[in-house]
Amino acid sequence: MSLRGVWQLKKLIVSFCDWGGSSRGIRAFMESELPAFIEKNPQLEVVTELNRGYHPLLKGFYKNKNERVVCVKNMTPEDVLQCASRLRNSQGRKVLKLKTRHVTKHPSVQGTWSTDLKIAN
Repeated sequence: MSLRGVWQLKKLIVSFCDWGGSSRGIRAFMESELPAFIEKNPQLEVVTELNRGYHPLLKGFYKNKNERVVCVKNMTPEDVLQCASRLRNSQGRKVLKLKTRHVTKHPSVQGTWSTDLKIAN
């Protein structure tokens, strides 16, 4: 995804094993889908990395110095392309956990209402 017209993903590392069965999908992805993905995204530096004996990974490095790693073990080439597209489309921010289930400008002073509320008489 771009922030003010600047793509946030700088570098994508495709890590795979040339022997293992869990890397079968990413090897097929590299043959069929990866050249078109590189051609569509000239702003992105794509590096392939051979790691024998390890499961395949996609590593994304962002402009804000964050890194995301996605395991693509036993995935089809279409699923690997979807994971690579998600890495490209994300901004690389850390995921923040919300403190409440709802976000409002004017929070209730008394608290949130629930069905199991006990009213004292």
